Amino acid sequence: MKVLPCALLASAALLSGCAGSSHPTETSSSSVHWYNPLSYSWSSALPWNWFGSSVAVSEEGVGKVTSLTAFNVEAITKGIGGDYTLRQGMGTHNGQIESYIQALQGQQVAMTFYGDSTVNKIEIADNSVGIPSDIRFGAPFSALFDKAYGHCQPGADSQHVQCKVPNSQHLEVIYQGEFSGPAGIMPADATLKQWTLSDIIWHA
Repeated sequence: MKVLPCALLASAALLSGCAGSSHPTETSSSSVHWYNPLSYSWSSALPWNWFGSSVAVSEEGVGKVTSLTAFNVEAITKGIGGDYTLRQGMGTHNGQIESYIQALQGQQVAMTFYGDSTVNKIEIADNSVGIPSDIRFGAPFSALFDKAYGHCQPGADSQHVQCKVPNSQHLEVIYQGEFSGPAGIMPADATLKQWTLSDIIWHA
């Protein structure tokens, strides 16, 4: 008859141990670091961040030039390094005068920067700048898009269209080709498939 009290005591001890293990102390829990996928910087895994060039396009800008970079030659030179010759100029856009700063490699314009107090737009037109692996100068429209609707708008003239890069908040691409219609009219998708990529644009 003494077996029953002993069994009850053993069961009580076992239950007490299990209950205690379900509430780890603050010290033990603080030493365990769980992987949280929401805290991981997924931007480093995105295809537009896979580059081989030291000056490359990203969601933040080009090289170290971002929307926080002052719009002047000195600040932009620091952001892209000394491999480029910079020159300032002025032009018109939609009837408005705007300033720009161009970065040249030799005689070739590689990048054009626009802004007011800070940089707000960069046009990339040369392969010396690292670009996303799925975007190539000279690539056909069909390499990125099946259709223009929802992605593109007419460009500066009837020979150009401007399209938002899929899965990007700050990158756009310009395609050029032959079109006999008036400016402001989007060419048919069948026509656009023959057009090729001529410029990449980053905007703040």
